Amino acid sequence: MNYAMSALRFHFSPCISVALILVATATLFPTPARAVKFQPVSPEELKMTDEPKAPGAPAIILFRQVDRDDRGNSAHEDVYIRIKVLTEEGRRYGDVEIPSFQPVSNIHARTIKPDGSIVNFDGQIFEKSIEKARGEQYMAKTFALPDVQAGAIIEYYYTTDLGSNDYVFNSHWILSSELFTKSAKFTLRPYDLGRMNLRWSWNQLPAGTPEPAETSKNLFTLEARDIPAFQTEDYMPPENELKSRVDFIYSEEIVGKDPDKYWQIIGKSRNDELESFSGGRRGMKRAVGEIVAVSDSPEEKLHKIYARVQQLRNTSYELEKTQEEQKRSKEKDPEDVDDIWKKQYANGRDLTWLFLALVRAAGFEANGMWVSDRQNYFFSPQTMDAGRLDENIVVVNLNGKNIFCDPGAAFTPFCMLPWFETGVTGLKLDKDGGTWLQTTVPASAESGIHRTAALKLSDAGDLEGKLTVSYTGLEASERRVEQRLTDDADRKKFLENEVKAAIPLASDAELIKQPDWKSSTPPLVAEYTLKVPGWASRTGRRTLLPVGIFSATEKHLFDHSERVHPIYFKFPFQRVDDVSIEMPLGWQISTLPEPQRRDARAVDYSMRAENDKGTLHLNRTLDINVVLLDRKYYAPLRTFFQAVRTSDEQEVILQPAGTSAAN
Repeated sequence: MNYAMSALRFHFSPCISVALILVATATLFPTPARAVKFQPVSPEELKMTDEPKAPGAPAIILFRQVDRDDRGNSAHEDVYIRIKVLTEEGRRYGDVEIPSFQPVSNIHARTIKPDGSIVNFDGQIFEKSIEKARGEQYMAKTFALPDVQAGAIIEYYYTTDLGSNDYVFNSHWILSSELFTKSAKFTLRPYDLGRMNLRWSWNQLPAGTPEPAETSKNLFTLEARDIPAFQTEDYMPPENELKSRVDFIYSEEIVGKDPDKYWQIIGKSRNDELESFSGGRRGMKRAVGEIVAVSDSPEEKLHKIYARVQQLRNTSYELEKTQEEQKRSKEKDPEDVDDIWKKQYANGRDLTWLFLALVRAAGFEANGMWVSDRQNYFFSPQTMDAGRLDENIVVVNLNGKNIFCDPGAAFTPFCMLPWFETGVTGLKLDKDGGTWLQTTVPASAESGIHRTAALKLSDAGDLEGKLTVSYTGLEASERRVEQRLTDDADRKKFLENEVKAAIPLASDAELIKQPDWKSSTPPLVAEYTLKVPGWASRTGRRTLLPVGIFSATEKHLFDHSERVHPIYFKFPFQRVDDVSIEMPLGWQISTLPEPQRRDARAVDYSMRAENDKGTLHLNRTLDINVVLLDRKYYAPLRTFFQAVRTSDEQEVILQPAGTSAAN
């Protein structure tokens, strides 16, 4: 990793930022002509059959150009891509997907056949949702190029409109792509700075790539060659931390190279804003008197205040309103915490600051704190990027111990934080600029899926009975947040599909009791009737019954022998299964597998099968008590999960009625 600085700009460590910075002034610029267009194809590109630096690649990017212009109302980004199709498998890159986070226009595309003849695209362009690894989704413009074949070249260009100059987004050049890139060129014309400053950094640039530089006044350029293909894996850190990229950050602060001075300025500014919003409000004493009793213990007071704040209407978790709906509702943002209490609603950020004001009024020592969420990037104070401290929480001193609370995060249990705010660095605010603290990570036992099943085995080998699933901690809050805007029918389908996804064979699960979706503290408990046809199989005089009834989730986890990236779990968790199976009349449990235990410190697994007076009892526990593992630990982790699969595939030997133990 490297960093850069220029005159009037200060150096900083590499960072990734998606911060949005409000700009107080607006300067209008004429709309520039779009420079991107198709470029000539060389005979060498047409004749190419492989790329030695990307052996076996189905296709490669011959050339990619990104021209970004952050200026004025015409802010936009032009992208041009030329791809060489090397194999039959590579033909799939003729089905193009353009992410459409902002409006995309000016799409042109064509196919160049191996003989050099050109077929222009004139088909239909669609917009659809694309699903990535770990269930992530995004919207994309999609279209299919004509006559794509091995040896062909496909190319297309388009423009992304970045919006007006009321706001400035930090800008990025993302060099990494799914395909190996032979050559790439990037340019940036930054926003008219005025009093703004621009810093830039880079991460994982290919070997031999020159440093990004301001080649002329207000023009930044970078040329790179032989950019490796980026590999996406399940359970990997945020892509922003792993891709080759250059980041440009706009800032109003001029503090030189000293991170401590930078954060002191930021901390004082944010503390002043917070105290103006929540400090010394007379209405808070009266509000606390309505919530707690004088006889309550400190713990009880804190619980009651937290619960009361979470009962208020949280606009951050509602359907986003159109501009017309906002006008009709005539709802205004609260001016301060007294205003929130009067209106009984606010967004999640302001509700958390209301909690701060209430606990202070109740006599607690408490501070506001800004933390970085780790969904999209990891944070270091050395980055000097205030936009990356984008989540607010409250630090309460309870009996000499720091308690981290975020009641503005709906459905989050007391004394817990949303997963993306756990284990991160944050700035605890005070009048002197604040101090850095690390938020805690909950233990695996605090967030789990507990399945309790009372089943019967039929003569045909089917399992049938009742199942109760209890989601606790962050497992519960994640599902409550995800399903908050759905109806009972959708929630029923969601829960039933989760149960069926955990069972290796096709099964039928019907929800018979909906859980409590509205609360944050109690577990999310769902009850089902369950049937798994053909779970036990007849072999000669014996019937074999596998022990891993709910093991499908781990069945193909970390199958690949090689790993490129570190391993990253959102939060520590447990899976606990307690299953009782009643045998058919006259059946006997002949042989039980040996108890299994795999303790690898960060991960732990146990399986035990017991004969309880003719009823089979199965206990299975999987414990993941880690968030981030270096890639060097992948081999033992993979070995661990291979052992888990082997254990789950063990079988109980049953002797049906009317048979003997002899084969």
